[in-house]
Amino acid sequence: MAAATAPTVPRGPGRPAPPSRAKRRRRRMGPVRPRRPFARALGPLLLLALWWVSSATGLLDPQTLAPPADVAATFGDLVVRGELQEHLLVSLQRAVLGLGSGVAAGLLLALAAGLSRIGEALIDGTVQLVRSLPILALVPLAILWFGIGEEVKVILVALGTLVPVYLNTHAGLTGLDPRYAELARTVDLTPLQFLRRVALPGAAPGFFTGLRMSVTISWLVLVVSEQINASSGIGYLMTQARTFGRTDVIVVGLVVYGLLGLLSDTLVRLIERRALAWRRTLA
Repeated sequence: MAAATAPTVPRGPGRPAPPSRAKRRRRRMGPVRPRRPFARALGPLLLLALWWVSSATGLLDPQTLAPPADVAATFGDLVVRGELQEHLLVSLQRAVLGLGSGVAAGLLLALAAGLSRIGEALIDGTVQLVRSLPILALVPLAILWFGIGEEVKVILVALGTLVPVYLNTHAGLTGLDPRYAELARTVDLTPLQFLRRVALPGAAPGFFTGLRMSVTISWLVLVVSEQINASSGIGYLMTQARTFGRTDVIVVGLVVYGLLGLLSDTLVRLIERRALAWRRTLA
């Protein structure tokens, strides 16, 4: 007895053909979004599990890296004594002052260079020169110029955060469609109106990209700057722990820096999402 087969439905002239497998694959192209709210935590959790297993089985020497339980106990002890909060507030103050100064300077320089030929000639080459210099190589010169007080730490953070904001904002300005400038001239926009309605919205995506990079760089520079004759801050706490071989305190400082960077980046992304709600992208 022959096997029954499903009846075939004839395709009329108005009936569209079923999409092929290649077309179905093409429809799925685009950035992959996490399917779960905490999907991005999977990698750090696996790394934490590997650290715990290596410490528990003796594969990882406690002198090389303290076990997670010791790090957690040290973290709790520092919090109870108030030592961690005290150093954290000092580091936050330095980071905010340096980041705010660097972002403001980078934005102003990008506007001057992106909207003026004279500014382009005077500013862009100088910033590109500073960009090619490792920020940590400027530490000896900064100490000679500004001493070893609080100023040098804030200035180093500002220099490290200025360049990403400038580069990305400048790229956004110079990448604007020239038809917008023609339209602005047609409707007789003043320079201030052009800046507010055309230049700033057009450069906003690049600015926020640079801001996210600057937020991360601010914490990286702060780690080094707080080791320059400092008497407070998370970096100072880690330096003291290195002197006494306290890897648990060093890991606590690294975790704090990592959490600060993650939280600040998340905050910038939330602000970017609200400020650029008009933009439609693949993401």
